[in-house]
Amino acid sequence: MSVLAWVSVAVFLGAYALIATEKVHRVAAALGGAGIMLLIHATDAEAAFFSEHSGIDWNVVFLLLGMMVIVGVLKQPGVFEYLAIWAAKRARGRPFRLMGLLVGITAVASALLDNVTTVLLIAPVTFLVCERRAVSPVPFLIAEAMASNIGGAATLVGDPPNIIIASRGGLTFNDFLVHMAPMVIVLVVVFVGLCWLMFGRGFHHDHERAAEVMALDEREAIADRRLLWQSLAVLGLVMAAFVLHPVLHYEPSVVALLGAGVLVAATRVTTEEAISEVEWPTLVFFAGLFVMVGALVETKVIEQISQAAVEATGGRLALATMGLLGGSAVISAVVDNIPYVATMSPIVAELVEASGGEQVLWWALAFGADLGGNATAVGAAANVVVLGMAARNGTPISFWRFTKYGLIVTVVTVTLVAPYLWLRYL
Repeated sequence: MSVLAWVSVAVFLGAYALIATEKVHRVAAALGGAGIMLLIHATDAEAAFFSEHSGIDWNVVFLLLGMMVIVGVLKQPGVFEYLAIWAAKRARGRPFRLMGLLVGITAVASALLDNVTTVLLIAPVTFLVCERRAVSPVPFLIAEAMASNIGGAATLVGDPPNIIIASRGGLTFNDFLVHMAPMVIVLVVVFVGLCWLMFGRGFHHDHERAAEVMALDEREAIADRRLLWQSLAVLGLVMAAFVLHPVLHYEPSVVALLGAGVLVAATRVTTEEAISEVEWPTLVFFAGLFVMVGALVETKVIEQISQAAVEATGGRLALATMGLLGGSAVISAVVDNIPYVATMSPIVAELVEASGGEQVLWWALAFGADLGGNATAVGAAANVVVLGMAARNGTPISFWRFTKYGLIVTVVTVTLVAPYLWLRYL
């Protein structure tokens, strides 16, 4: 490799280390790394902002932006509060039943929206219900974070790594439904069983507290029924457009932006309220990350790593698939799965091309990154969000407490995925 290529690798690894160790904010690390890449001419403005192969993936950025705006409007009528109180009442105040229902709601919501947004909306209501029930919210929050990562693996929009994979691999919303969703359903069921083993036996039923929960009225959570139906209608149309992509030929980013625009224009929600849920730091983080990875593409680093990977696997698809699944799970446990997938996706694209277009490599990357994110407190953005909310609520969750359970869940789920990929594709 050239001197510039080695310097680019050093800059990238330095920024990656800062992101992983959280020595500085991840947005500062990504933007700083991107700025240095531009400064040393590892990439330039044309490549960073306009190149399809080495620039910012605007489809990813605008898909996230559109979905965040839709969620910002959907939050206003109180639909998520309604679902949480409904779940508590259906569980009749019994802690493990409540956990199972919240896990199910979180998994489904994460598949339709995204895991970070889902935990942001579900966690506050969890605090409320647990306070009424006089139980610690910590097991519920840990379970919800993990359920969001598992459920988010089912669809293109459920987890940010999936969005990156879909964009790089030319995969559709339906591709994820067909190849990822069936196994995710199995994993959610297995995860509920794991929750019983990890948390359920420590729960105790308090009849008096259960009566307080039953006294809650979920209908009071709905502040604006007209807005509720408007929001659900638009969300339904957006999901339908995702599914009908082969017919309509609209990119998911376009569909999400159109849905967001319709909601803001057709409802009484102000622009300020609609964009209040937009995670601008996350979008800027993505942009900086794409510029850094693009610099590695421009300096031929990705190409050389890809060639080495092809030679190492020797064209053996099974070896490449299992190695990618296990390796992705391990690495995503240590660092955030978003920068990992952004880095690996161009490499996997080369492996897919070398294998004759075998998409199983994309599914191995997606499963490994999404499920590996459960292993530690820093493995996925949803985990970090939940830990921060728990600390602000006065019920902090330590890194090791989360990781103790996360490692179990990751080992079990990844182990189950391996035979699924082997039997279905290999």
